[in-house]
Amino acid sequence: MPLSEGEWSLSYGANGIRPGANIVFGTVRTGYYLLDPVDIVYSDPDTGDVPMPRQDGIRFGLDYRGSATLTFEIGVDAVDRAATQLGRHGAVLDRVSALGEVWNAEAVRARFATPAVLSTTQGGRARRFYGRPRKFAPAASRLTRQGYTPVVASFVSVDGIAYDDTEKTIRIDLNPPPRRGLVGPLTTPLTMTGQSSSRSPGEIVVGGTRPTWPVITIRGPISQPVVDVIGRWKLGLDLTLGQGEYVTVDPRPWARTALRNGGASVAGAIHRGAPLMPQMRLPPGRADIVLRGVDPTGTAHLTVAWRDAYSYL
Repeated sequence: MPLSEGEWSLSYGANGIRPGANIVFGTVRTGYYLLDPVDIVYSDPDTGDVPMPRQDGIRFGLDYRGSATLTFEIGVDAVDRAATQLGRHGAVLDRVSALGEVWNAEAVRARFATPAVLSTTQGGRARRFYGRPRKFAPAASRLTRQGYTPVVASFVSVDGIAYDDTEKTIRIDLNPPPRRGLVGPLTTPLTMTGQSSSRSPGEIVVGGTRPTWPVITIRGPISQPVVDVIGRWKLGLDLTLGQGEYVTVDPRPWARTALRNGGASVAGAIHRGAPLMPQMRLPPGRADIVLRGVDPTGTAHLTVAWRDAYSYL
């Protein structure tokens, strides 16, 4: 269900006996409303600057940015949940406990690198962050017995990037790159191919303001598949996929995997000339993607899934 304007949700899946969660907060309607707008603090860059030898100044190096921390001041309100003070006191304790259990996120903490999802709608835009809930601090308040308690809670985003909440996908069949130019034999009037307003096979348009991560799934039967992002990078795999088999290459920071049929890693099958996964990004704008390989049936294809990425909400 889409979030209403100004609402946030924290969600993650179950992990064995550890339950998943999906809680909505941020507005009066939810019972967990924000006392102040969310505070987003981006970490300082990790710079590689070094002093210039025996002279003034410094030499700039490679800079890396870390995470971002989102801090919420939440009013937990149960004033209208009971007619008596004792009932209101118990109701607000229940609500604080429920929020604290979701923020505890044991199902996520028990898995290496696995993030939770923090979603919101701001200015009519549905966005999400990937990361983990961190600080959870209910404040001591005289109003608790009246059914109200303020809480400070924080969430650490893995990369500080806001992603579109809607994932985009496209299917690309095994196909040579689109031809562009004059078609022969030439007759008048001359015609051009690849110049119409319709979308070419394998053409995608990435929105947002930041490069984003494509999740690539190749489905067999195919041998020696190559995914060619024309003019940018190529991903080749030294393997053969049978009918019904697939490989998913997920370069996102919390994944960085190449899995066959969702299980065994085939990262060792990636061609040496392929980019490292941290470089497998797509910048905003148009990209043409081609799947090449040996396919005896003509049914092999790939899917590309991505979310537009933004520097801020």
